[in-house]
Amino acid sequence: MAINRESVDAYLRDGCGRCEHYKTPRCKALQWAEELGVLRELLLTAGLTEEMKWGSPCYTLDGKNIAMLVSLRASCALQFNQGSGLADPEGLLDRAGPNSRYGRLLRFTSLEEVMAKRDQAAAFIAEAVRLQREGIVIEVPPASEPMPDELAERLEADPELDAAFAALTPGRRRSHILHVGGAKQAETRVRRVDRCVPDIMAGKGFNERY
Repeated sequence: MAINRESVDAYLRDGCGRCEHYKTPRCKALQWAEELGVLRELLLTAGLTEEMKWGSPCYTLDGKNIAMLVSLRASCALQFNQGSGLADPEGLLDRAGPNSRYGRLLRFTSLEEVMAKRDQAAAFIAEAVRLQREGIVIEVPPASEPMPDELAERLEADPELDAAFAALTPGRRRSHILHVGGAKQAETRVRRVDRCVPDIMAGKGFNERY
């Protein structure tokens, strides 16, 4: 099944295309279409540019990823790519995944919850935009294992992939890190990440067949 990269309108109308439920009511994106539509309006009102990246709606400022709309089975979410730098006194933000150093999720389980948290969501968006405009660099503890930026970015953008990567044995994780990081050119590293994704989702190391 080809991932739907056409447009955000197509994503909300037809689904994500990640599985056999594409264009059916069981598609995760379609289950949360109304909630995501409200969040989309908040992002566009903030002046962000709307794009499709990794098969998900992504919102950018001056070419930098600010936030994404995320469809999960039990919830939908507004994902902030530099969310670890956002002030969160109420503890509303979750890590995007086990390996997430920067990404944070603001989760929702109903349209009512989206409306109830609308002001907080708008405030997080405004803060994320401010941090980017002011060029503030988010400081986080160094990763325990070096990872290519291209692989880290993909894991940050896809919580399901991040969870699958975290579930791998250390040796299998290392095989993907070494494969991606062994390429000298950034474009080649991106292609290698694409090649690793199916194995990661299948619980395998790079090029593992059994």
